[in-house]
Amino acid sequence: MKRLLLPLLLLLATAYAALAQTPTTLSGTVRDASGQPLPGVNVFLKTTFDGASTDSLGRFRFSTRQRGTLPLLVTLLGYQPQEQPVVLDGTARRFTLVLKAVRNQLGDVVITSGTFEASDTKRNTTFSARDVVTTAGASADVAGAFNTMPGTTRNGEEGKLFVRGGAAGETRQYLDGVPLQSPYNAAVSGMPARGRFSPMLFKGMAFSTGGYSAEYGQALSAVVALSSEDLAPETQTGISLLSLGSVSLSHQQRFARSSVAVTGDYMNMRPYFGLVPQRMLTAYESGGGSVALRQKTGEMGMLKAYGAFTQQHIGARQPNAEWEGGQPVRLSSNNTYVNTTFRSPLVRGWSVQTGVAATRDDQTASITTRAPTSQQQTREQTMREQEQSVVGRLVLTNDSASAYWNLKLGVEGLAQRNQQRFEADPYAVAFGLSERRVAGFAESDMAFSNKLVGRVGGRVEYSDVLGRWNAAPRLAVAYQINEKTQLSGAWGYFYQNPGNDLLLRVEAPERLRFERAQHLQLTYLRNYRNRTLRVEAYSKTYAHLVRYDLRGVYNPQLLSPADPATYRSTGTGYARGVDLLWRDRTTIKNADYWISYGFLDTRRQQRFDPVLAVPTFAARHNLSVVGKYWVGKMHTLFGATYSYNSPRAYYDPNDEDGYNQGRLPSFQDFSLNASYVTKLWNNFTIVHVACTNVLGRQNVFGYRYSATKGADDQYASTAVLPSAPRMVFVALLISINKKRPADTDTAPE
Repeated sequence: MKRLLLPLLLLLATAYAALAQTPTTLSGTVRDASGQPLPGVNVFLKTTFDGASTDSLGRFRFSTRQRGTLPLLVTLLGYQPQEQPVVLDGTARRFTLVLKAVRNQLGDVVITSGTFEASDTKRNTTFSARDVVTTAGASADVAGAFNTMPGTTRNGEEGKLFVRGGAAGETRQYLDGVPLQSPYNAAVSGMPARGRFSPMLFKGMAFSTGGYSAEYGQALSAVVALSSEDLAPETQTGISLLSLGSVSLSHQQRFARSSVAVTGDYMNMRPYFGLVPQRMLTAYESGGGSVALRQKTGEMGMLKAYGAFTQQHIGARQPNAEWEGGQPVRLSSNNTYVNTTFRSPLVRGWSVQTGVAATRDDQTASITTRAPTSQQQTREQTMREQEQSVVGRLVLTNDSASAYWNLKLGVEGLAQRNQQRFEADPYAVAFGLSERRVAGFAESDMAFSNKLVGRVGGRVEYSDVLGRWNAAPRLAVAYQINEKTQLSGAWGYFYQNPGNDLLLRVEAPERLRFERAQHLQLTYLRNYRNRTLRVEAYSKTYAHLVRYDLRGVYNPQLLSPADPATYRSTGTGYARGVDLLWRDRTTIKNADYWISYGFLDTRRQQRFDPVLAVPTFAARHNLSVVGKYWVGKMHTLFGATYSYNSPRAYYDPNDEDGYNQGRLPSFQDFSLNASYVTKLWNNFTIVHVACTNVLGRQNVFGYRYSATKGADDQYASTAVLPSAPRMVFVALLISINKKRPADTDTAPE
């Protein structure tokens, strides 16, 4: 026993002596060669776990109980690592360290393939909130503004984003890194939907039209990454009044390290309809509110919580060849959304970004139909749909893994439940779908020289409803020709579940596969003195698209039900083309304009398509010209947008030439707006006037056909048209801020 106790006592004595030793405190600052502080630098003692990362001012501080002499290692991606011996004897030591950039600094070249610039933040965000609200014709809607970018085709009857021959469901939106399950407000068929969130919520909106990072999934065509504001910049109250019958109140309160913002709004468009008669809409009423909480944690951490509720009631008369004046339809919806995110630096160059979001969306649509036995008697058909989902995400990033590369790791999970119920007295049928999906990704940016960088990554996903895995490798590279010009390219695989409307009805979802798109693109970018030229050529190949057979003739307008036994993942397609963007904010003083053009060649065979054909939502040529001009003497910002889409395809059952051989008239829209800056009771005020389709062009979005042939052996048709030739509205925006005087000499933000 004594032999065992003696070594134990010696060990305890040694440990006690070590604990009793005065720790050595190491602190200091890290700067670059020009004297600027470097945040996120990894400073640690080699062979130990003792260390810290520098804050936003380049400062670090940590303590250690180690004794003797150990190397102090200082690393940051893009800089030469520095190592120097340090004597650890309990005496506090302070350092002033300078890191030198290595020849292959990642910051010199940035991979931009697929992301179009149109904002002040270089190589980062596409649009700011100001870009959205001051773009004529966008009606302060995020999707409306992005539809002026190359690669998009404007579908006036949808209002959503259709990118490079892809359907609206192929574009995925993220809010602070967390996927959005329901990004648009509810709308009836044939009417444009608006984005669910105000652009003023965001500090930046990035739009990637292809070849995007491995951290994004479930998107065959494009990604929209929305970044919300951090702390509210100041305390102020806002009042918004619109001639459309809308009132909105908001208040944000700024504290030292936190802020809270509350909004409430209500809209009833009946008075507006009395002044501007509508073809389709008979009623529109909505209301809702939101709360945004922000809390700064540490020097660089941020905790955000956001919640919103929206309620809508819509009445409309849908185009129908068998109903004079349109078929009556009503839609009621309720949406609740909650999002919580957290980001913070960790240790040794690592940082974390995580978040969780929950969505509940309820919609009830009622449509008036005629009884099968009589054209005089009518009855109601009702569809109730409910979607509930919870999605979470965790991303770890190490920007100090090496001077030549970084590392990003992440996981993502989704639990979702969809239910639909159709009622047409005396019949009722219900469908249900439960999905659990998990994904993981890894990605690294690598510097080969100060002119050449690359990105390699991969993403894996598992879908419970499909019972399948997928693996999506992705590569990107960028070469800097000179300080103004660079070339970049991207390649990768992108997967997405078939649409929920398909999975709800298929007899055996596990027989289906992930839909897949392969992207390949090459980008030329020249950026100098606020002038940007961007040209991108791309090729996209589709595989495993869902197909099925209709019960009856191939006529999508007749709404023949699909045969559930015929669902299969055999659809294919392609999209290829060239996108061009030119933006200039220098040549004309106080002016900002951009020109975007996209050429698209696309075919696909999916859903009920009997052959490979041009999809009805794609146009071969797409052009937008956007201009903004600030007149200081008038305190007014003027804006104008001209948009053109070449004729889109449609299917005419009376046409014997083939499937989707019909062509609509070209889409053209010329819109104007003006924002006058003034004071009202000494408060900053904007009077905004806007008019879409000023020239009143009759744009046609498609045709609806009768279910049976008439006496002339033809299917009767009616055109799908906008609710009104143009929309004119006036908005009064008042900002009450007691600490900051109103400035009417600069363009409105």
